[in-house]
Parts: sequence; C-alpha cells; structure tokens
Amino acid sequence: MAGVRALGVYRGVLKELRNLQGSEYTQSMAYTHLREQFRSNQVTGERYCRAKKEALHTCQVYLCLLETTRLHMNLHQLYHGRGERGPEEVAQLVGLQMPTQPGGKGWEE
Repeated sequence: MAGVRALGVYRGVLKELRNLQGSEYTQSMAYTHLREQFRSNQVTGERYCRAKKEALHTCQVYLCLLETTRLHMNLHQLYHGRGERGPEEVAQLVGLQMPTQPGGKGWEE
C-alpha cells in the first residue's frame, strides 16, 4: 500500500515540475534529484529502509507546496487589481452610469 502511495506522490511532483518547466523538465536538476531520491529510498529484499516514511512525508509536503503555490499564482492573476480606476470605470463595473451635467461644463443657474 505504501508503494502505491509513494508512486502517486512521485507522479504528482513530476506533474508539477512539468507545469513549471514545460516539456524539457526531464533535463532539469530537480528531476534528476527527485529520481535519485526515490530510487535510493526503495525497500528491497536485502535491506529495510528506515528513512522511507520520512522521505515520503517530505515529498508529500513538497508536493503540497508546489500545488498550493501554483493555485495561489492562478488566483493572484485572476483577482489582482490593475491599479487605480476612474469613477466612470468603477460605475460601469457595478452596472451604473455617471450622471451627466446639464449645460456641458457644470451646474449653471
């Protein structure tokens, strides 16, 4: 069961790397390091890896960090303000129109 969970975490981190770096992610140092760490922490018949749970937990935390950073950046781009807006633009955002002044230049008697 732990092997299936580790494989899912490994695939999740690879997916996030692919999102960040594009199709050339396999040439990155992060990909190489991740692959080496997962291979060195495998449980084999010859030895019992005590650090496997610790390494899996660290990888899960890193995956959570990558996912939430990506989601934060998506939300930031969606809702980030564009600076100061004029009264006409603000009125149009809420579906109102600015009143027009009679006479052209101002309130005249």
